[in-house]
Amino acid sequence: MEELREDHDDGSVARVAAIDIAKASGMVCLRVPHDTIEGRRIQQVWTVASTTNAILELGDRLVCQGVQRVVMEATGSYWRPFFYLLESRGLECWLVNARDVKNVPGRPKTDKLDAVWLAKLAERGMVRASFVPPKPVRQLRDLTRTRTVFVQERTRHKHRVDKVLQDAQIKLSGVVSDLFGMSGRAMLDALVAGERNPRTLAGLAKGNLVKKKAALAEALTGQFDDHHARLLRVLLSTVDHLTAQIQELDRLIVDLMGRTTAPRDDRGSSPPGHADVTAQHLAERLDAVPGVGQATAQIVLAEIGLDMSRFPTPEHLVSWAKLCPRTIQSGAKNTAGPAGRGNPWLRGALGEAASAAARTDTFLSARYRRIVKRRGHSKALVAVARSLLVITWHLLNEPEASYQELGAEWHHRHLNPARKTRDLVRQLQALGHQVTLAPAA
Repeated sequence: MEELREDHDDGSVARVAAIDIAKASGMVCLRVPHDTIEGRRIQQVWTVASTTNAILELGDRLVCQGVQRVVMEATGSYWRPFFYLLESRGLECWLVNARDVKNVPGRPKTDKLDAVWLAKLAERGMVRASFVPPKPVRQLRDLTRTRTVFVQERTRHKHRVDKVLQDAQIKLSGVVSDLFGMSGRAMLDALVAGERNPRTLAGLAKGNLVKKKAALAEALTGQFDDHHARLLRVLLSTVDHLTAQIQELDRLIVDLMGRTTAPRDDRGSSPPGHADVTAQHLAERLDAVPGVGQATAQIVLAEIGLDMSRFPTPEHLVSWAKLCPRTIQSGAKNTAGPAGRGNPWLRGALGEAASAAARTDTFLSARYRRIVKRRGHSKALVAVARSLLVITWHLLNEPEASYQELGAEWHHRHLNPARKTRDLVRQLQALGHQVTLAPAA
């Protein structure tokens, strides 16, 4: 029999408020102890408009009631005004996952009942707070996410440019690896300007493409007319506009990271070793990890924050990012369930970094090659992404730590020689060989 000692806080609170949030309003449920009757609680439910003044008035009312915690369900982006304004009033705000507070099946579904149910779960400590970073990290997150969306949109417009060329029987992408490189862009601009001679267009080639002038002239022979030129002009101007916006976002991100330092604790002091460390300095340290570039480091810092006290161990961070399989145990059977969806912005950046690290000659690439043979490409990339996140946790949690490359042969050098010998002998015996081992001279 297992004995458990509950000598820690069970998470229950006496005075709690819960908000079921919609676009234009929020249903508030306040539950506090009765003034005179022990064990009885007073419950109030009312509607609050989602305007600034109404939310601030709600904050003042909750403060006067001595509310210890305000819990709200994550609903799109409508929770942000309630969370930020109530937090500015000094209230402890928790954002919880809608999946964790789903109503009991069979009960009526109304905003009032949802608010009451959420309040009851909160006062009994049966909900978990989601990770909401501090304001500077939230601002950095807004910039990096917007940049990611703009990069994706620019890529879509570049694909549309190739579709216009294909419609005009221009097969330039079959010869030029990058349509928007120096040579490719010069040819596109010449097509828009009215040049139609394939040899003249091929003469704009530079660098290694000079050797492919004959192939370029053949690829540029098509049915490109004024309609295609007008459409191509619009697409190129859109690509240029998005490029300018991305460059501006890059500048804003670097400026904000240079001004963002580690968050301070309740006493107003910085964690040991983090006093003068800025987000830009941390990004430069992450840049030393194989596969992680400056943009990827910025995204990772924006998504997980600068303070790793929120994640006590690397395993906590990996579990939050859903980069580890879910354990399912029933009876004597243990299985690994799906990892889950996690943060798509963080997973996307780590996936790109893992794919880049797999093509290097490093410890991470050796890890990828070991796993891909038995688990496949997708699972191997997830494993490398998990390793990248563990490395990130140590670099952020330990101010003096720096990345040290172990080398692609590290695993083989440190593998148990006896086990390796036994495995090789077993493989040879399975092929029908009789193996006799003799020590080397």
